[in-house]
Formats: sequence, C-alpha cells, structure tokens
Amino acid sequence: MFGKRLVSGIILVILAAIILIQGGSILFFVSLGLSLIGVFELYRVLKIEKEIPGVIGYLAVLGYYLILWTGCSEYVTFLAVALVLSLMTAYVFTFPKYQTEHIMSALFGVFYVGVLLSFVYQVRSLPDGKFLVWLILFGSWGCDTCAYCFGMLFGKHKLAPKLSPKKSIEGAVGGVVGAAALGLIYGMIFEGHMSEVFQPGFTSACACAVGAVISQIGDLAASAIKRNHDIKDYGHLIPGHGGILDRFDSMIFTAPAVYFAIVFVGMM
Repeated sequence: MFGKRLVSGIILVILAAIILIQGGSILFFVSLGLSLIGVFELYRVLKIEKEIPGVIGYLAVLGYYLILWTGCSEYVTFLAVALVLSLMTAYVFTFPKYQTEHIMSALFGVFYVGVLLSFVYQVRSLPDGKFLVWLILFGSWGCDTCAYCFGMLFGKHKLAPKLSPKKSIEGAVGGVVGAAALGLIYGMIFEGHMSEVFQPGFTSACACAVGAVISQIGDLAASAIKRNHDIKDYGHLIPGHGGILDRFDSMIFTAPAVYFAIVFVGMM
C-alpha cells in the first residue's frame, strides 16, 4: 500500500509540475476536469450525483469556468443568482422528492469545489503567475510535509482529536512556519523574476503562511464531511490516495488564500 501511494504520489507531483509550468488552456481544462470530478465525488457522498440538483450543480461549474475563460467576471453574480433560482425551481416543481439538504448541498458543492479549486488557474493567470503558482504547493503540500515532521518530533497536544487524532498543535504550527520559510526562500531566489510583486520574499512568505493555516482547515473540513457520512475516501481515482477531494482537500482552501494574499499584499 505504501509503495503504491509513493509511486502514485511521485507521478502526481510530476504531472502537476508539468501542467503548472505549461499553464494556459492546459491548466484551465485540467482545473475544470478536476473540479467536475471533485463535485461529482462530493455529490456522490451526499447522494445527489445523478439527481436534478446535482446536474444543475455541474452546469453551474461549467458556466463559472466559461466566465473565467472569457474574462467576463461581471457575470459571476448573475451565475450565482441563476444557480439559486434554478435549484429552488427544481425544489418546488419536484416537491417532495428532494429535501432542503439536497438543494443546499448542490449549492455548497459548486462553491466549495468548483469555485475554490479554480483559483489554481487564477493564480497562474496573475502577472508573474508562472512563479507565484508554486506558492500554492508550498502552502498545501509543503505544509503537510512540515506538519508531519514537526508532529512526529514534537507533537504532544491534539489539534482536533475527534476529527484527526494524529494531528497535533505543534505539527500545525510547524507546518505554517515551514511553509512560510519555503515561501521566503523561494521568493528570495526568484525575486528577479517577480517584477510585478512587492518584496517577493516577504509576499511569498505571507502567502504561504496564510495558505498553510487555511490548508489545514481545508484538510479537517474534508475529514469532517467524511466522518459525518461514515466514509473512508471520496473515491479511488488516485491509487493509494483516494479521490480528487482526498488529495486536493487542502489545496482547495490554499489556492484562494494564496490568491488573495498576493493581491492584497504583493501586487504593485
């Protein structure tokens, strides 16, 4: 099991690196595909993956990515309103087939997976994005690695014992510090390539630190959903890792956190 997990993890990192380097339409369509699969995995847990609310959710994700592709950001609010109205229309005209929870779950899935995961593409599309996008990996996967190491060495106090008994406060702090250090070093090394970023070392460290804090919340949030529905994994797409949501649960939160940290702190 460990060998399968290690091999698939290495392949995943290599593929992620190639896609992030390429950016553009390749990253866009990969992000769209991952978002749709992730939404499907979530809807399957919530038992609406083949129901009308689920179909409306898939269409909303497609619509949102179409807005991103065309750059017509002014239509995002329209899409959100149309989504709510469509779900409530389906709720009314199929009553009592669906419960309120089904409608709310469909709405939640669009934003939780579709919108949040799209920020990987949006960070890559920023000025100097081909360098900034790596901060998402430092803030999520880098944080995971540092948190694990610090937790093994110094972990004594449980972070969230009912959700993830193995996670410690010391590990969580170590993950944030480690991610911030990675961001600082990375920003200093590539400072000359980030002409549109204010103090790249400082901005990168801040973005990674914020991303690391949020990524751990994202990881625990995904665990909470699984525990509430008594499942081990969201899927089996990635050998040894589970589904898209199992592997990208922290990145879903990290990507928007890094995006807004860069926009608010670092863009000139």
